[in-house]
Amino acid sequence: MPRTHPDFETVRSALALAVRAPSVHNTQPWSWRLGDNSVHLYADESRWLPYTDPDCRDLLLSCGAALHHFRIAAKALGWETQVHRLPDPAKPEHLAAIEFQPAAFTPEDVRMAGAISTRRTDRRRYTSWEVPPAYIQNIVAAGVAHGVLVCDVDAEPARTQLLRAFEQAAWEHARDFSYGAELAQWSGRHAASQGVPARNAVSLATDPTVRPFSNPSLPQAVVRDIEAADRMMLLSTSSDDRISQLRAGEAMSAILLTAATLGLATCPLSEPMELTDTRNQIRMNVLENTGYPQIIVRIGWAATSADPIPATPRRSLTEVMHPLDPADS
Repeated sequence: MPRTHPDFETVRSALALAVRAPSVHNTQPWSWRLGDNSVHLYADESRWLPYTDPDCRDLLLSCGAALHHFRIAAKALGWETQVHRLPDPAKPEHLAAIEFQPAAFTPEDVRMAGAISTRRTDRRRYTSWEVPPAYIQNIVAAGVAHGVLVCDVDAEPARTQLLRAFEQAAWEHARDFSYGAELAQWSGRHAASQGVPARNAVSLATDPTVRPFSNPSLPQAVVRDIEAADRMMLLSTSSDDRISQLRAGEAMSAILLTAATLGLATCPLSEPMELTDTRNQIRMNVLENTGYPQIIVRIGWAATSADPIPATPRRSLTEVMHPLDPADS
């Protein structure tokens, strides 16, 4: 009789890849609970960043990325997933209930799962090499497939407006003591299992899209190539509810992994969306009031001479994986 649910080791293997998802300041704000025939994703609200993420949007985006990573890993292991998002209105922290059915995997499924282990957030300057239009089309399609609008912001004046929003957000955050303290708490000295280590934060950063993490020690790889040809992929949704933000995180993951399979460097960017004024500026001046901006992914070519980006740390599975409480089933 065929199995209708993956065994424990298969689920564990998929979760080991799911937790490699990017998250705001590498907080990893997720909790996975295992039922007899299902897996459940919960938001770990104890890891919410109130000064960086006052609307809890970054937390939901992070969890959405982990959900997509899990689905990609499960498919490469031979299991199709059916997701029920926000299944219990009485428990808003319960973000997804996942059920399974056996499915054949494809070489593309394996490539996408393999990209989970090789993808890194690269905050360095990218080169002037152009990203081929076919690559951009594939990346946009990967995000759109998750019900999210993806805008390639490569023309003026939209790109200038976007960069101005970054500059203003950085200026406002620089004057916010509580934000600065929170940023310092989650960067520069958390190399063991969480936070952004010094080795992953860029030193001598002049790009307004790069946050000033504590004790940065990652050198710039490109110092003479002034005319960078990076692309800004702006993800937006027609609504601004929790399920839209969760789906935006899934789309972000799809874009990051697709870009990684193409050999591109990527960096998720959220700072202008964390402040009401700059988020509204992006909505009006870049999206022309056609959607709600959720996240930006910067894409480009890293220098061939650049050192590999170290992997950021992750909490152990024993910290984030638990049996499902019967009261929650």
